[in-house]
Amino acid sequence: MADRYFKNNMPDFVDETPAETGVTDGEGEGVVAQGSEESLMRLLSMPYHSFSEKLKRAALDLKETVVIETWGFSRQDVQDFTVYTGTLGTALLLFKSYQVTNNRNDLELAFQIVKACDAASERILKTCDSASPHPGDVTFFGRAGVYALGAVISKHMKDSKMLDYYLTKFKEIELTKDLPDDLLFGRAGFLWACLFLNKHIGEGTIPSAHMRVVADELIAKGRKMGSKDSCPLMYEFKGQKYWGTAHGLAGIMHVLMDLELKPDEREDVKATLKYMVNNRLPSGNYPAVDKDDKDVLVHWCHGAPGIALTLVKAAQVFGDKEFLEAAVDAAEVVWNRGLLKKVGICHGISGNTYVFLSLYQLTMKMEFLYRAKAFAAFLLDRAHKLISSGEMHGGDTPYSLYEGLGGMAYLFLDMVEPTEAKFPGYEL
Repeated sequence: MADRYFKNNMPDFVDETPAETGVTDGEGEGVVAQGSEESLMRLLSMPYHSFSEKLKRAALDLKETVVIETWGFSRQDVQDFTVYTGTLGTALLLFKSYQVTNNRNDLELAFQIVKACDAASERILKTCDSASPHPGDVTFFGRAGVYALGAVISKHMKDSKMLDYYLTKFKEIELTKDLPDDLLFGRAGFLWACLFLNKHIGEGTIPSAHMRVVADELIAKGRKMGSKDSCPLMYEFKGQKYWGTAHGLAGIMHVLMDLELKPDEREDVKATLKYMVNNRLPSGNYPAVDKDDKDVLVHWCHGAPGIALTLVKAAQVFGDKEFLEAAVDAAEVVWNRGLLKKVGICHGISGNTYVFLSLYQLTMKMEFLYRAKAFAAFLLDRAHKLISSGEMHGGDTPYSLYEGLGGMAYLFLDMVEPTEAKFPGYEL
């Protein structure tokens, strides 16, 4: 199991100290070997404002590399238009960069990329069997994401024509009866895209009545498979009763908590989450599948990290101390076993860092900001070297948002203002 992650030898807390004087590397630090214990300790003790500036510079450099690798070298020929591993993830990274730096060039390039993703999605849609649409077609991670992000970027571009175009295309999406319920490919992912539009364009952009129809279907399916005596809501994806964010309970509950629910529906969501907390593994981690005792995965998609984000949300929505305590316990698992030998945000160190950022925003306790800083410092100091040596997996799509360096760049940009950081495609 330990071969999945690096042992976390970082101190539980390091006081911030002013930059040392003397021989420097041009950024106010003494010359030390990157990847050494000393270089990591210097990052950990650096005042946060200075540390965040280093992250910002590194992120902007990474962003340029990601753009070249995913857009420039392909000559704008989009083969994968998804947020997860495709070119739309690059557009989302550029939009984040624009939000942080106000660089109009990033916004305009994101606009171009979305247009290319739109064309690619239409081309791929025409080649698909109508009974078997492209995976993730209706969710933020697929075609719905192209239209949702396109609409938001159009608003920032002050292009009303394209805004209307993307909103119209989004509203034409049809949900089939055999659609799964999960976040990545199903109803929950469609609802998240609706919520994203309402947040960034304005409440009512997607009417609540439209979302209510989908939510009713989602809740009805969960109740049919669930049990009032144990877990009121339960779902299957490809025959497995997953618990995680990507395909299971945590992801669906997270989306439902952002909707206006009836009292009995709120209680079902709350009881479902308590079922998960009460049936977690002895280590404090969470199983990938219901009633499974395997204690292996510590990822956003499966395991404690993603479920911790959902529990933080539950603590906010329900004001229940039990959910906050469970989120803190899950974060402890992430601290001890979350320095994964992968870089991405779905199943890597970048994504696991958001657990501490989310808890920091809820509690404002500096220990959580420090832990986020520590994971980011580990990446900043060692990721490139570890990937080059083969000790860390750079992702099957190494420059993508969810598997590769695109996610690390996104995290670094998010940490410039840690109180505003949100896991892309998950936290609103």
